[in-house]
Amino acid sequence: MRGAALVTALLAGSACANAGLNVTTTCHLIAKAISNKSAVFWPGSPSYTQDNLHWATSSSDVSTCSVEPGTAQDVGKILQILGTTKTPFAVKGGGHATNAGFSSTTGVLVAMSRFSNVTYNSAPQTVDYGTGIIWDDVYEALEPFGVNIVGGRVSGVGVAGFSLGGGYSWLTNQHGLTVDNVAGFEIVLPNGQVTEVTRQSDADLFFSVLGGYNNFGIVTRITAKAYPQGQVWGGIRVILGVGDNWDALNNATAKFQAEVTDPKAQILPTYNIFAGTPAATVIMFYDGTTPPAGIFDDLMAIPAAQEDVSTRSFLSLVQATPSSLTTRAVFNTVSLTTLSPSLMRAVVNETQFWAAKLTPASANFISYDVEPFLTSLFTHGTVQATAYPPTRARGLLPLNIYYAWDLAADDAVMQAAIKQSAAHLKAVAVAEGQNVADAPVYGNYAAPGTSVQDVFGDSLPRMRKTKQRIDPHNVMALAGGWKV
Repeated sequence: MRGAALVTALLAGSACANAGLNVTTTCHLIAKAISNKSAVFWPGSPSYTQDNLHWATSSSDVSTCSVEPGTAQDVGKILQILGTTKTPFAVKGGGHATNAGFSSTTGVLVAMSRFSNVTYNSAPQTVDYGTGIIWDDVYEALEPFGVNIVGGRVSGVGVAGFSLGGGYSWLTNQHGLTVDNVAGFEIVLPNGQVTEVTRQSDADLFFSVLGGYNNFGIVTRITAKAYPQGQVWGGIRVILGVGDNWDALNNATAKFQAEVTDPKAQILPTYNIFAGTPAATVIMFYDGTTPPAGIFDDLMAIPAAQEDVSTRSFLSLVQATPSSLTTRAVFNTVSLTTLSPSLMRAVVNETQFWAAKLTPASANFISYDVEPFLTSLFTHGTVQATAYPPTRARGLLPLNIYYAWDLAADDAVMQAAIKQSAAHLKAVAVAEGQNVADAPVYGNYAAPGTSVQDVFGDSLPRMRKTKQRIDPHNVMALAGGWKV
Protein backbone atom coordinates (compact mmCIF):
# COMPACT_ATOMS: atom_id res chain seq x y z
CA MET A 1 0.00 0.00 0.00
CA ARG A 2 2.85 2.38 0.74
CA GLY A 3 4.14 1.84 -2.79
CA ALA A 4 0.78 2.75 -4.26
CA ALA A 5 0.63 5.81 -2.02
CA LEU A 6 4.06 6.92 -3.23
CA VAL A 7 3.01 6.57 -6.86
CA THR A 8 -0.17 8.53 -6.19
CA ALA A 9 1.78 11.28 -4.46
CA LEU A 10 4.30 11.53 -7.28
CA LEU A 11 1.58 11.77 -9.89
CA ALA A 12 -0.42 14.25 -7.84
CA GLY A 13 2.66 16.43 -7.65
CA SER A 14 2.84 16.62 -11.42
CA ALA A 15 0.89 19.33 -13.16
CA CYS A 16 0.02 16.95 -16.00
CA ALA A 17 -0.85 13.82 -14.07
CA ASN A 18 -3.78 12.82 -16.22
CA ALA A 19 -3.09 14.73 -19.39
CA GLY A 20 -0.22 12.66 -20.72
CA LEU A 21 3.27 13.65 -19.65
CA ASN A 22 6.24 13.81 -21.96
CA VAL A 23 8.11 10.54 -21.79
CA THR A 24 11.22 11.95 -20.13
CA THR A 25 9.11 13.18 -17.22
CA THR A 26 7.51 9.75 -16.95
CA CYS A 27 10.97 8.17 -16.77
CA HIS A 28 11.88 10.47 -13.88
CA LEU A 29 8.63 9.63 -12.07
CA ILE A 30 9.42 5.93 -12.41
CA ALA A 31 12.97 6.47 -11.12
CA LYS A 32 11.57 8.15 -7.99
CA ALA A 33 8.93 5.50 -7.37
CA ILE A 34 10.88 2.25 -7.70
CA SER A 35 13.00 0.57 -5.04
CA ASN A 36 16.76 0.16 -5.09
CA LYS A 37 16.28 -3.31 -6.55
CA SER A 38 15.27 -1.69 -9.83
CA ALA A 39 16.86 0.99 -12.02
CA VAL A 40 16.18 3.42 -14.85
CA PHE A 41 18.78 3.80 -17.60
CA TRP A 42 19.33 6.50 -20.19
CA PRO A 43 20.82 6.61 -23.70
CA GLY A 44 24.57 6.22 -23.61
CA SER A 45 24.72 3.73 -20.74
CA PRO A 46 25.67 0.09 -21.40
CA SER A 47 22.54 -1.16 -19.62
CA TYR A 48 20.30 1.01 -21.79
CA THR A 49 22.01 -0.32 -24.92
CA GLN A 50 21.59 -3.93 -23.79
CA ASP A 51 17.97 -3.35 -22.79
CA ASN A 52 17.10 -2.07 -26.27
CA LEU A 53 19.04 -4.78 -28.12
CA HIS A 54 17.03 -7.33 -30.09
CA TRP A 55 17.91 -10.47 -32.01
CA ALA A 56 16.82 -8.70 -35.21
CA THR A 57 17.96 -5.10 -35.62
CA SER A 58 14.63 -4.21 -37.22
CA SER A 59 12.92 -5.08 -33.92
CA SER A 60 14.89 -2.50 -31.94
CA ASP A 61 13.90 1.11 -31.36
CA VAL A 62 15.33 4.07 -29.47
CA SER A 63 13.42 4.25 -26.21
CA THR A 64 13.45 7.44 -24.17
CA CYS A 65 14.66 5.40 -21.22
CA SER A 66 14.72 1.81 -20.11
CA VAL A 67 13.74 0.47 -16.72
CA GLU A 68 14.82 -2.84 -15.25
CA PRO A 69 12.36 -3.76 -12.50
CA GLY A 70 13.77 -6.09 -9.88
CA THR A 71 10.56 -6.93 -8.03
CA ALA A 72 6.97 -7.55 -9.01
CA GLN A 73 5.97 -4.70 -6.72
CA ASP A 74 8.13 -2.31 -8.73
CA VAL A 75 6.53 -3.60 -11.93
CA GLY A 76 3.24 -2.59 -10.34
CA LYS A 77 4.48 0.93 -9.64
CA ILE A 78 5.75 1.23 -13.20
CA LEU A 79 2.43 0.12 -14.67
CA GLN A 80 0.51 2.54 -12.47
CA ILE A 81 2.65 5.44 -13.68
CA LEU A 82 2.53 4.39 -17.32
CA GLY A 83 -1.23 3.98 -17.19
CA THR A 84 -1.94 7.25 -15.43
CA THR A 85 0.37 9.25 -17.69
CA LYS A 86 -0.74 7.32 -20.78
CA THR A 87 2.88 6.81 -21.79
CA PRO A 88 3.66 4.37 -24.62
CA PHE A 89 5.82 1.49 -23.44
CA ALA A 90 7.07 -1.97 -24.35
CA VAL A 91 7.86 -5.09 -22.35
CA LYS A 92 10.99 -6.97 -23.39
CA GLY A 93 11.80 -10.49 -22.24
CA GLY A 94 14.43 -12.28 -24.31
CA GLY A 95 14.28 -9.88 -27.26
CA HIS A 96 13.49 -12.47 -29.93
CA ALA A 97 10.33 -10.84 -31.32
CA THR A 98 10.74 -9.97 -35.00
CA ASN A 99 7.83 -7.55 -35.32
CA ALA A 100 8.86 -3.93 -34.75
CA GLY A 101 7.09 -2.38 -31.79
CA PHE A 102 6.14 -5.66 -30.14
CA SER A 103 8.91 -5.48 -27.54
CA SER A 104 10.41 -2.11 -28.49
CA THR A 105 9.24 1.49 -28.25
CA THR A 106 10.24 5.13 -28.41
CA GLY A 107 8.59 5.47 -25.01
CA VAL A 108 9.54 3.54 -21.86
CA LEU A 109 11.12 0.12 -22.35
CA VAL A 110 10.44 -2.26 -19.47
CA ALA A 111 13.28 -4.79 -19.63
CA MET A 112 12.59 -7.91 -17.58
CA SER A 113 16.21 -9.11 -17.39
CA ARG A 114 16.31 -9.06 -13.57
CA PHE A 115 13.59 -11.71 -13.43
CA SER A 116 16.13 -14.45 -14.04
CA ASN A 117 15.61 -17.10 -11.37
CA VAL A 118 15.05 -20.75 -12.27
CA THR A 119 13.91 -23.00 -9.40
CA TYR A 120 13.18 -26.71 -9.53
CA ASN A 121 10.52 -27.83 -7.06
CA SER A 122 11.04 -31.57 -6.60
CA ALA A 123 7.91 -32.45 -4.62
CA PRO A 124 5.30 -31.06 -7.03
CA GLN A 125 7.62 -31.68 -10.01
CA THR A 126 7.42 -28.12 -11.27
CA VAL A 127 9.83 -25.40 -12.32
CA ASP A 128 9.51 -21.68 -11.58
CA TYR A 129 11.25 -19.41 -14.07
CA GLY A 130 11.48 -15.66 -14.50
CA THR A 131 10.40 -14.05 -17.75
CA GLY A 132 13.60 -12.14 -18.49
CA ILE A 133 15.75 -15.05 -19.64
CA ILE A 134 16.24 -17.32 -22.64
CA TRP A 135 15.63 -21.06 -22.83
CA ASP A 136 19.36 -21.79 -22.73
CA ASP A 137 19.36 -20.42 -19.16
CA VAL A 138 16.47 -22.65 -18.14
CA TYR A 139 17.99 -25.83 -19.57
CA GLU A 140 21.38 -25.10 -18.02
CA ALA A 141 19.82 -24.59 -14.59
CA LEU A 142 17.76 -27.79 -14.79
CA GLU A 143 20.46 -30.09 -16.20
CA PRO A 144 21.98 -31.01 -12.80
CA PHE A 145 18.55 -32.20 -11.61
CA GLY A 146 17.91 -34.45 -14.60
CA VAL A 147 14.63 -32.73 -15.44
CA ASN A 148 13.31 -30.53 -18.20
CA ILE A 149 10.29 -28.48 -19.22
CA VAL A 150 8.59 -27.95 -22.56
CA GLY A 151 10.49 -25.04 -24.12
CA GLY A 152 12.40 -23.66 -27.10
CA ARG A 153 14.18 -25.76 -29.71
CA VAL A 154 17.06 -23.46 -30.71
CA SER A 155 19.47 -21.22 -28.87
CA GLY A 156 18.70 -17.62 -27.96
CA VAL A 157 14.90 -17.72 -27.80
CA GLY A 158 13.30 -15.82 -24.92
CA VAL A 159 11.00 -17.64 -22.53
CA ALA A 160 8.38 -14.89 -22.19
CA GLY A 161 6.83 -14.59 -25.64
CA PHE A 162 7.38 -18.30 -26.25
CA SER A 163 5.59 -19.36 -23.07
CA LEU A 164 2.75 -16.85 -23.42
CA GLY A 165 2.25 -17.37 -27.16
CA GLY A 166 2.01 -21.16 -27.48
CA GLY A 167 5.42 -22.78 -27.56
CA TYR A 168 6.38 -25.57 -29.99
CA SER A 169 9.11 -27.75 -28.47
CA TRP A 170 11.20 -30.86 -29.06
CA LEU A 171 8.96 -32.32 -26.33
CA THR A 172 5.64 -31.24 -27.87
CA ASN A 173 4.83 -34.62 -29.41
CA GLN A 174 5.06 -36.10 -25.91
CA HIS A 175 3.65 -33.35 -23.72
CA GLY A 176 1.97 -30.71 -25.87
CA LEU A 177 2.75 -27.03 -26.24
CA THR A 178 4.41 -24.95 -23.55
CA VAL A 179 1.04 -23.39 -22.67
CA ASP A 180 -0.34 -26.89 -22.07
CA ASN A 181 2.23 -27.39 -19.32
CA VAL A 182 1.87 -24.15 -17.37
CA ALA A 183 0.55 -24.75 -13.85
CA GLY A 184 0.38 -21.09 -12.85
CA PHE A 185 2.02 -17.70 -13.09
CA GLU A 186 2.64 -14.47 -11.23
CA ILE A 187 1.24 -11.49 -13.10
CA VAL A 188 1.20 -7.79 -12.36
CA LEU A 189 -2.17 -6.47 -13.43
CA PRO A 190 -2.53 -3.09 -15.18
CA ASN A 191 -3.68 -1.49 -11.90
CA GLY A 192 -0.41 -2.53 -10.26
CA GLN A 193 -1.76 -5.48 -8.28
CA VAL A 194 0.54 -8.51 -8.02
CA THR A 195 -1.41 -11.76 -8.19
CA GLU A 196 -0.82 -15.49 -8.52
CA VAL A 197 -3.04 -17.12 -11.14
CA THR A 198 -3.95 -20.76 -11.66
CA ARG A 199 -6.78 -22.35 -13.59
CA GLN A 200 -8.56 -22.82 -10.27
CA SER A 201 -8.11 -19.25 -9.01
CA ASP A 202 -9.19 -17.41 -12.18
CA ALA A 203 -10.04 -19.66 -15.11
CA ASP A 204 -10.74 -16.83 -17.56
CA LEU A 205 -7.50 -14.97 -16.86
CA PHE A 206 -5.49 -18.20 -16.92
CA PHE A 207 -7.03 -19.07 -20.30
CA SER A 208 -6.51 -15.60 -21.75
CA VAL A 209 -2.88 -15.09 -20.74
CA LEU A 210 -1.76 -18.49 -22.10
CA GLY A 211 -1.68 -17.56 -25.75
CA GLY A 212 -2.67 -13.94 -25.13
CA TYR A 213 0.79 -12.43 -24.59
CA ASN A 214 0.88 -9.04 -22.82
CA ASN A 215 -2.79 -8.08 -23.14
CA PHE A 216 -3.59 -8.56 -19.46
CA GLY A 217 -0.56 -7.31 -17.56
CA ILE A 218 3.10 -8.23 -17.15
CA VAL A 219 3.91 -11.83 -16.24
CA THR A 220 6.98 -12.00 -14.00
CA ARG A 221 7.20 -15.71 -13.17
CA ILE A 222 5.85 -18.90 -14.71
CA THR A 223 5.41 -22.30 -13.07
CA ALA A 224 5.53 -25.27 -15.45
CA LYS A 225 5.37 -29.04 -15.18
CA ALA A 226 8.75 -30.80 -15.06
CA TYR A 227 9.63 -34.10 -16.71
CA PRO A 228 12.64 -36.44 -16.35
CA GLN A 229 15.35 -35.66 -18.90
CA GLY A 230 18.38 -37.73 -19.74
CA GLN A 231 20.77 -37.68 -22.67
CA VAL A 232 19.26 -37.23 -26.12
CA TRP A 233 20.38 -38.12 -29.62
CA GLY A 234 20.50 -35.64 -32.46
CA GLY A 235 22.01 -32.55 -33.98
CA ILE A 236 22.27 -30.79 -37.30
CA ARG A 237 23.19 -31.80 -40.86
CA VAL A 238 23.88 -29.24 -43.62
CA ILE A 239 22.80 -30.28 -47.13
CA LEU A 240 24.13 -28.21 -50.01
CA GLY A 241 22.63 -27.77 -53.47
CA VAL A 242 19.08 -27.72 -54.73
CA GLY A 243 18.85 -30.77 -57.04
CA ASP A 244 18.89 -34.40 -55.97
CA ASN A 245 19.90 -33.66 -52.37
CA TRP A 246 16.99 -31.32 -51.74
CA ASP A 247 14.62 -33.69 -53.54
CA ALA A 248 15.78 -36.40 -51.17
CA LEU A 249 15.21 -34.09 -48.20
CA ASN A 250 11.70 -33.31 -49.48
CA ASN A 251 10.83 -36.98 -49.75
CA ALA A 252 12.39 -37.89 -46.41
CA THR A 253 10.53 -35.07 -44.65
CA ALA A 254 7.17 -35.99 -46.19
CA LYS A 255 7.75 -39.65 -45.29
CA PHE A 256 8.76 -38.76 -41.73
CA GLN A 257 5.60 -36.74 -41.18
CA ALA A 258 3.38 -39.43 -42.72
CA GLU A 259 4.92 -42.52 -41.13
CA VAL A 260 6.84 -41.77 -37.92
CA THR A 261 4.56 -42.05 -34.89
CA ASP A 262 7.17 -42.30 -32.13
CA PRO A 263 6.49 -39.18 -29.98
CA LYS A 264 10.13 -39.05 -28.91
CA ALA A 265 11.26 -38.38 -32.49
CA GLN A 266 11.21 -34.98 -34.18
CA ILE A 267 12.94 -33.13 -37.01
CA LEU A 268 13.21 -29.53 -38.14
CA PRO A 269 14.19 -29.20 -41.82
CA THR A 270 14.93 -25.70 -43.13
CA TYR A 271 15.42 -24.71 -46.75
CA ASN A 272 17.85 -21.80 -46.87
CA ILE A 273 19.58 -19.62 -49.42
CA PHE A 274 22.29 -17.57 -47.77
CA ALA A 275 23.92 -14.86 -49.89
CA GLY A 276 22.99 -16.83 -53.00
CA THR A 277 24.17 -20.22 -51.71
CA PRO A 278 21.56 -22.96 -51.20
CA ALA A 279 22.14 -24.80 -47.92
CA ALA A 280 19.33 -26.76 -46.33
CA THR A 281 19.69 -27.95 -42.77
CA VAL A 282 17.87 -30.59 -40.81
CA ILE A 283 17.95 -30.79 -37.03
CA MET A 284 17.12 -34.26 -35.75
CA PHE A 285 16.00 -35.05 -32.20
CA TYR A 286 15.33 -38.24 -30.32
CA ASP A 287 14.50 -38.21 -26.62
CA GLY A 288 16.81 -41.08 -25.75
CA THR A 289 20.44 -42.04 -26.18
CA THR A 290 19.87 -44.02 -29.40
CA PRO A 291 16.95 -43.81 -31.83
CA PRO A 292 15.23 -46.99 -33.02
CA ALA A 293 16.39 -48.22 -36.41
CA GLY A 294 14.67 -46.74 -39.42
CA ILE A 295 13.38 -43.44 -38.05
CA PHE A 296 16.16 -41.20 -39.32
CA ASP A 297 17.76 -43.48 -41.92
CA ASP A 298 16.53 -41.58 -44.99
CA LEU A 299 17.75 -38.28 -43.58
CA MET A 300 21.13 -39.69 -42.58
CA ALA A 301 21.61 -41.15 -46.08
CA ILE A 302 21.55 -37.73 -47.78
CA PRO A 303 25.10 -36.44 -48.42
CA ALA A 304 25.93 -33.67 -45.95
CA ALA A 305 28.54 -30.93 -46.20
CA GLN A 306 28.63 -30.64 -42.41
CA GLU A 307 27.32 -32.79 -39.60
CA ASP A 308 27.09 -32.51 -35.84
CA VAL A 309 24.99 -35.47 -34.68
CA SER A 310 25.65 -37.41 -31.48
CA THR A 311 24.32 -38.53 -28.12
CA ARG A 312 24.47 -35.41 -25.97
CA SER A 313 22.74 -33.30 -23.37
CA PHE A 314 19.48 -31.56 -24.25
CA LEU A 315 21.20 -28.18 -23.84
CA SER A 316 24.00 -29.22 -26.20
CA LEU A 317 21.48 -30.13 -28.88
CA VAL A 318 19.63 -26.84 -28.51
CA GLN A 319 22.89 -24.92 -28.81
CA ALA A 320 24.06 -26.87 -31.87
CA THR A 321 22.44 -24.24 -34.09
CA PRO A 322 23.86 -20.69 -33.90
CA SER A 323 21.22 -18.03 -33.32
CA SER A 324 23.03 -14.70 -33.46
CA LEU A 325 21.67 -12.20 -35.97
CA THR A 326 22.74 -8.65 -36.73
CA THR A 327 20.48 -7.87 -39.65
CA ARG A 328 16.86 -6.92 -40.19
CA ALA A 329 14.37 -9.79 -40.21
CA VAL A 330 10.74 -10.77 -40.41
CA PHE A 331 8.80 -14.00 -39.90
CA ASN A 332 5.56 -15.22 -41.40
CA THR A 333 3.69 -18.49 -41.20
CA VAL A 334 1.28 -20.91 -42.80
CA SER A 335 -0.73 -23.46 -40.82
CA LEU A 336 -0.80 -26.93 -42.40
CA THR A 337 -2.31 -30.30 -41.59
CA THR A 338 0.18 -32.42 -43.54
CA LEU A 339 3.45 -32.18 -45.45
CA SER A 340 2.88 -33.77 -48.84
CA PRO A 341 5.66 -34.18 -51.43
CA SER A 342 3.91 -31.59 -53.62
CA LEU A 343 3.77 -29.11 -50.75
CA MET A 344 7.45 -29.70 -50.05
CA ARG A 345 8.28 -29.00 -53.71
CA ALA A 346 6.32 -25.76 -53.46
CA VAL A 347 8.41 -24.78 -50.43
CA VAL A 348 11.63 -25.31 -52.40
CA ASN A 349 10.24 -23.33 -55.33
CA GLU A 350 9.35 -20.44 -53.02
CA THR A 351 12.82 -20.50 -51.49
CA GLN A 352 14.47 -20.22 -54.90
CA PHE A 353 11.99 -17.73 -56.35
CA TRP A 354 12.14 -15.21 -53.53
CA ALA A 355 15.90 -15.52 -53.05
CA ALA A 356 16.37 -14.51 -56.69
CA LYS A 357 13.73 -11.80 -56.61
CA LEU A 358 14.80 -10.19 -53.33
CA THR A 359 18.56 -10.13 -53.77
CA PRO A 360 18.34 -6.61 -55.27
CA ALA A 361 16.42 -5.61 -52.12
CA SER A 362 19.45 -6.37 -49.91
CA ALA A 363 18.15 -9.82 -48.93
CA ASN A 364 20.90 -11.96 -47.43
CA PHE A 365 18.96 -14.93 -46.05
CA ILE A 366 15.76 -16.63 -47.26
CA SER A 367 14.56 -19.53 -45.14
CA TYR A 368 11.55 -21.84 -44.95
CA ASP A 369 11.29 -23.99 -41.80
CA VAL A 370 9.10 -27.09 -41.99
CA GLU A 371 7.81 -28.51 -38.70
CA PRO A 372 6.43 -32.08 -38.96
CA PHE A 373 4.85 -32.60 -35.54
CA LEU A 374 2.44 -35.42 -34.88
CA THR A 375 -1.06 -34.25 -35.74
CA SER A 376 -2.06 -35.25 -32.19
CA LEU A 377 0.01 -32.38 -30.79
CA PHE A 378 -3.04 -30.40 -29.58
CA THR A 379 -4.60 -33.33 -27.72
CA HIS A 380 -2.36 -32.81 -24.68
CA GLY A 381 -4.51 -29.84 -23.69
CA THR A 382 -8.26 -29.72 -23.21
CA VAL A 383 -10.73 -27.78 -25.33
CA GLN A 384 -10.81 -24.10 -24.28
CA ALA A 385 -7.82 -24.67 -22.00
CA THR A 386 -5.73 -21.85 -23.45
CA ALA A 387 -6.28 -18.92 -25.81
CA TYR A 388 -3.84 -20.49 -28.27
CA PRO A 389 -4.58 -22.68 -30.09
CA PRO A 390 -8.11 -21.29 -30.48
CA THR A 391 -9.23 -24.65 -31.83
CA ARG A 392 -7.96 -28.13 -31.06
CA ALA A 393 -10.24 -29.86 -33.55
CA ARG A 394 -7.29 -30.55 -35.84
CA GLY A 395 -3.56 -30.60 -35.35
CA LEU A 396 -1.84 -27.73 -37.16
CA LEU A 397 1.79 -27.72 -38.29
CA PRO A 398 3.28 -24.21 -38.34
CA LEU A 399 5.53 -23.56 -41.34
CA ASN A 400 7.84 -20.66 -40.51
CA ILE A 401 9.06 -18.33 -43.27
CA TYR A 402 12.03 -16.16 -42.35
CA TYR A 403 13.64 -13.40 -44.42
CA ALA A 404 16.69 -11.33 -43.41
CA TRP A 405 18.10 -8.26 -45.14
CA ASP A 406 20.43 -5.32 -44.62
CA LEU A 407 18.74 -1.99 -45.39
CA ALA A 408 15.84 -0.33 -43.57
CA ALA A 409 14.77 1.13 -46.91
CA ASP A 410 13.82 -2.41 -47.98
CA ASP A 411 11.53 -3.16 -45.02
CA ALA A 412 8.28 -2.70 -46.93
CA VAL A 413 9.48 -4.78 -49.88
CA MET A 414 10.54 -7.68 -47.67
CA GLN A 415 7.36 -7.65 -45.61
CA ALA A 416 5.17 -7.56 -48.71
CA ALA A 417 7.11 -10.45 -50.24
CA ILE A 418 6.85 -12.67 -47.18
CA LYS A 419 3.10 -12.12 -47.07
CA GLN A 420 2.78 -13.03 -50.75
CA SER A 421 4.78 -16.20 -50.21
CA ALA A 422 2.67 -17.29 -47.25
CA ALA A 423 -0.53 -16.65 -49.22
CA HIS A 424 0.77 -18.75 -52.11
CA LEU A 425 1.74 -21.70 -49.90
CA LYS A 426 -1.62 -21.56 -48.16
CA ALA A 427 -3.33 -21.66 -51.56
CA VAL A 428 -1.23 -24.70 -52.52
CA ALA A 429 -2.25 -26.47 -49.31
CA VAL A 430 -5.94 -25.67 -49.81
CA ALA A 431 -5.80 -26.77 -53.45
CA GLU A 432 -4.45 -30.19 -52.47
CA GLY A 433 -7.29 -30.65 -49.99
CA GLN A 434 -5.88 -29.47 -46.67
CA ASN A 435 -8.54 -28.00 -44.36
CA VAL A 436 -6.62 -24.82 -43.58
CA ALA A 437 -8.54 -22.04 -45.34
CA ASP A 438 -9.68 -20.66 -41.97
CA ALA A 439 -6.91 -22.10 -39.81
CA PRO A 440 -5.50 -19.84 -37.09
CA VAL A 441 -1.85 -18.85 -37.35
CA TYR A 442 0.87 -19.02 -34.71
CA GLY A 443 1.37 -15.52 -33.33
CA ASN A 444 5.08 -15.94 -32.65
CA TYR A 445 5.64 -16.48 -36.37
CA ALA A 446 2.95 -14.18 -37.81
CA ALA A 447 4.01 -11.16 -39.89
CA PRO A 448 3.21 -7.54 -39.01
CA GLY A 449 -0.32 -6.59 -39.92
CA THR A 450 -1.78 -10.06 -39.37
CA SER A 451 -5.34 -9.81 -38.06
CA VAL A 452 -5.80 -10.71 -34.40
CA GLN A 453 -8.77 -12.75 -35.59
CA ASP A 454 -6.32 -14.92 -37.52
CA VAL A 455 -4.20 -15.39 -34.39
CA PHE A 456 -6.85 -15.80 -31.68
CA GLY A 457 -9.90 -16.95 -33.67
CA ASP A 458 -12.72 -18.25 -31.49
CA SER A 459 -10.80 -17.32 -28.33
CA LEU A 460 -11.32 -13.60 -28.95
CA PRO A 461 -14.75 -13.13 -27.30
CA ARG A 462 -13.61 -14.70 -24.02
CA MET A 463 -10.31 -12.81 -24.14
CA ARG A 464 -12.05 -9.49 -24.74
CA LYS A 465 -14.47 -10.07 -21.89
CA THR A 466 -11.55 -10.84 -19.59
CA LYS A 467 -9.69 -7.78 -20.88
CA GLN A 468 -12.62 -5.52 -19.95
CA ARG A 469 -12.55 -6.89 -16.40
CA ILE A 470 -8.80 -6.90 -15.90
CA ASP A 471 -7.84 -3.75 -17.83
CA PRO A 472 -10.87 -1.43 -18.02
CA HIS A 473 -8.67 1.59 -18.76
CA ASN A 474 -6.83 -0.23 -21.57
CA VAL A 475 -3.38 0.35 -20.10
CA MET A 476 -1.85 -2.59 -21.95
CA ALA A 477 -2.88 -1.07 -25.28
CA LEU A 478 -0.06 1.41 -24.68
CA ALA A 479 2.31 -1.50 -25.40
CA GLY A 480 2.68 -3.21 -28.77
CA GLY A 481 1.77 -6.75 -29.73
CA TRP A 482 -1.30 -8.67 -30.79
CA LYS A 483 -3.91 -6.45 -29.14
CA VAL A 484 -7.37 -7.77 -28.30
